[in-house]
Amino acid sequence: MNSLAVRRLSALALAAGLMVSPAAQTRSSLSLNDLVTDAQAAAAVQQAAAAQQAAMQKEEAERTAAREAAAEQAAEQRATAAKARAAASEATMRPPTTATPIKQLPTEPEAATETFVTLGSEHSGKHNATRAAAKPSQPLASLAGLVSAAPDAPAPNAPPPEPPAALPATMAAASNRPVVNFRRPDKQPPAAPPPTPASIDPNARNGLKPVAPVHAWTPTEGAPVPDRWRLVNDLALLKENPLDPYNQNTLKGDKPVHGADEFLTVSLIADSIWEPRKVPTPVGAQASTKPGELDIFGGPVQDVYATSAILSLVYIKGDTAFKPPEYELHFTPVFNFNAAQVEESRALRVDPRESRTRRQTFIGVQELFLDYHLRNVSDRFDFDSVRFGIQPISLDFRGFLFQDLPLSLRLFGNRDNNFYQYNVLWARRLEKDTNSGLNAINRELRNDDVFAVNLYKQDWPVVGFVSQATIVHNVNREGQEVFYNNNGFIERPTSFGLEKGRNYQVTYLGLNGDGHFGRTNVTASTYLALGRESRGTFTDRPRQIVAGFGAVEASWDFDWTRLRLSGLYATGDKNPYSGTANGFDAINELPLFAGADTNYWTRQSVPLIGGGGVAITTRNGQLNNLRSSIQHGQSNFANPGTVLLGVGSDFDITPSFRISTNANYLRFADSTVVEVARNQGHIPNEIGYDLSVATIWRPFATQNIVIRTSYAELIPGDGYKQLFPHERSYSFLANLIFTY
Repeated sequence: MNSLAVRRLSALALAAGLMVSPAAQTRSSLSLNDLVTDAQAAAAVQQAAAAQQAAMQKEEAERTAAREAAAEQAAEQRATAAKARAAASEATMRPPTTATPIKQLPTEPEAATETFVTLGSEHSGKHNATRAAAKPSQPLASLAGLVSAAPDAPAPNAPPPEPPAALPATMAAASNRPVVNFRRPDKQPPAAPPPTPASIDPNARNGLKPVAPVHAWTPTEGAPVPDRWRLVNDLALLKENPLDPYNQNTLKGDKPVHGADEFLTVSLIADSIWEPRKVPTPVGAQASTKPGELDIFGGPVQDVYATSAILSLVYIKGDTAFKPPEYELHFTPVFNFNAAQVEESRALRVDPRESRTRRQTFIGVQELFLDYHLRNVSDRFDFDSVRFGIQPISLDFRGFLFQDLPLSLRLFGNRDNNFYQYNVLWARRLEKDTNSGLNAINRELRNDDVFAVNLYKQDWPVVGFVSQATIVHNVNREGQEVFYNNNGFIERPTSFGLEKGRNYQVTYLGLNGDGHFGRTNVTASTYLALGRESRGTFTDRPRQIVAGFGAVEASWDFDWTRLRLSGLYATGDKNPYSGTANGFDAINELPLFAGADTNYWTRQSVPLIGGGGVAITTRNGQLNNLRSSIQHGQSNFANPGTVLLGVGSDFDITPSFRISTNANYLRFADSTVVEVARNQGHIPNEIGYDLSVATIWRPFATQNIVIRTSYAELIPGDGYKQLFPHERSYSFLANLIFTY
């Protein structure tokens, strides 16, 4: 063969995928030089090209036949599925015990060209089998042998490929694999899923055959699974940081601390306030600290600082993702430091020799209770639970009547998929530390009991509004006690009127609601107080108690702005010497209403100077109740009552910054009691206008750091001017809160 023939053969071999070395080319040239000619070589090339084209046409015909067969099989499967659905609708469904049968792969040789490959195309599978069948004894024995060795040119007389015998057997054996259990051993086997009709094979269009399931569904028993809570740690996917409350953290209850369902939640709060203010202050009984001041009113400027460190520990047992926990243990101790500075002696302590600056530390327990889950009463986890210990109690939505942390026993739960909630409560009030307001568990309990029953109904009378009906009974038997606070001032009996102890029982009937009517947000509360006290404040005979209270606040949202209208009315006692007391007083109020503690009249305890050792309003209260204090005093139903009309707004400047404004008009409902206490002539009912502005800034748009500031000023009305100097009173509040 000449060099041209060798080059042509080499090019043909390379095109067919063979790698022929130069040495092999030389040997081929020497061995075939006397056997073939150029004409024979050209004819061989033409013959190979024709054979290759014929093979490609045959392959295309086979692919077309395979697609038609797949379409027929899909139609057959759809018909089978329709029959199965029709049969399932007529018969009662039962859990299957074996796998749903599927069409087995054919094993006959004549069908092998259609079903040989399950994970690739028929084209590649058939030629892989052809390469395995073609085994020439001499690679270059003849030109035909050389051409047939190419990967894309099948041998002319090659037998059809045999189907793999192990494939159907493997799939058949897959249905008999042993069942492995990955269920927790302490749980019941799950219910069998209902049988599903045969589905259309998604691989029918590309000719692939369905794969048999591993095994039929069966309930499992026994084998444990890895701990799902610590699996992330075992795989080294996440590093836990105890100081990071935003990712998985055991101290935040994200993983159990014991077993599989016992969790611990730890919270730390640092709450600090600074409060410069100007409040009417009396001159001490002995003398003023300032020469030349012999009036009853002294220097009004005061400065208060306080900080509290709060530790909250909650231990929870139970799988709480879909149901209430089995039990909870809560423990919240609080460390408080407070300091105050005033201008007048005897304003902070009863002993005038004491300094005009006071510093104190105190540790109180604000929560210590067990919450035990009694039972579930529905498959939606409606429940009954009981809670005993020192716990937070609020008997309405805004804290108008009773909001405190007493020792109490509470039965509570819900019904009808949380449509109804109920509470049954007994509580005994604790003595407080005078200057911090924290629970003083080292002192005897107060002889003051509260019994309450209430019922909440969701979405009534309209969707989006929650209604509550409540009955509260307060029994106070402290008439024989004499109690002095930490600063030496008498609290019980009150240094007011007769200054004699008294017992009382009063029942409050209340209706409350919170929600919205359309786009109008509404909070409303009303109470009727009925009862009896052993003696009156100004008369030494029993008195019946009949008093009323009502408050409503409506608001509207416009994009980033909310506008508010507020109104509150509490009846006053028109005749403190009669047999009926008409002044309304709460048990322990802490209202979030009409600006709350950003207002001057709500935030400050304004003393009734010259009328006794009482304040017109208590600290963080809105009722003009003439009590000695909110911490230690008894309810007083001989009071002038309260009228409040307010307008306010909230502006969400950014998602983390809000500005609020409030303007409240204040007056007494009836100033007769104040006139009697001050032994003074006509005193108008008008107190004045309380104006305030407040800001809330959350630097990181979370509750972890919150900075609150507010400034409030009272513009005196005619009644206030009759009681105090005509000076404007103000208060500034800065509050910094850090939370972990």
